[in-house]
Amino acid sequence: MQLLRPPAVRPGDVVAVAALSGGLDADEAEIATAGIAALESLGFTVRTAPLVELGRGNWWSAGTPREIAADLNALLADREVRAIFALTGGRTTFSYLDLVDLDAVRSDPKPLLGFSDITALQLALHAKTGLVTVHSDLVTHGLGYWHELEDDRRDALAAALLAVLDGTAPHALPTSGSWETWRSGTADGPLVGGLLNRLVKLQATPFALPPERFDGAILFWEDVSASTSSVWNDLHVLRLGGHLDRIAGMIVGPTSTIEETDGGPDLRAVVLDVLGDREIPVLGNVEIGHNPPNLPLPLGIRARLDSSAPSLTLLEPAVVS
Repeated sequence: MQLLRPPAVRPGDVVAVAALSGGLDADEAEIATAGIAALESLGFTVRTAPLVELGRGNWWSAGTPREIAADLNALLADREVRAIFALTGGRTTFSYLDLVDLDAVRSDPKPLLGFSDITALQLALHAKTGLVTVHSDLVTHGLGYWHELEDDRRDALAAALLAVLDGTAPHALPTSGSWETWRSGTADGPLVGGLLNRLVKLQATPFALPPERFDGAILFWEDVSASTSSVWNDLHVLRLGGHLDRIAGMIVGPTSTIEETDGGPDLRAVVLDVLGDREIPVLGNVEIGHNPPNLPLPLGIRARLDSSAPSLTLLEPAVVS
């Protein structure tokens, strides 16, 4: 399946904020407002979907699976909306993957941005339609903290996000002092990944990424509230599925969100243990996932990883002009 690149998204366009998993809780209302303000500061006209309503919800979700799918499908069919930003993460997306209007995605592709539980939706759409989705900040946990960043860092992240959405290529993503070389080397390949536990679960469903999507890929992943032993097991699931034999490089998210199992090794040692003698570059402790702000990583887009420099450069546009 070929990539389905959405049209470019530029300042002045309408973008939607949607509750695609968890709802708007009282303790997130302030950062949701700040996140919407951040989108407006980028020049976008922001529209909020109906389920983005304080106190509204169903169990641990913004609504029932049918309600969330209906909200999403309405946005997918709305020709005025040019991108969809996830409000927050949660525990819901698997419940409505089979209710998403894939024909609407193909008819009017638009970027879907977020991380955490949103990974399952992003990867499923990528698997079924080839849509280039973007693993990036949530409106709450991510964009909602942009106003607290140093000006230089905020400007760099804003430029990187706008470059992904308007199709600037190639361009290097902003580095930081946290990046660690876990195995040196370089690799060029399409980006694939997200929240590790969602990726592994998705591979057991009809929405799994075909094995060939991992051929020559740069696999990026992160996890949260997980132990090194659970990460070790999830990586072995990917190994047993043959996925690690196909990839050309690996990017690992923040080490601070993973808890070391008593008496066990740190995350770096766990990753290198599972990789064994696979001589691929590995870059660790990168800003992807649950220690925002996030670098924007478009799924399916070719990138160049140099874990020794270290650097990460997007080699082709994520959208069409």
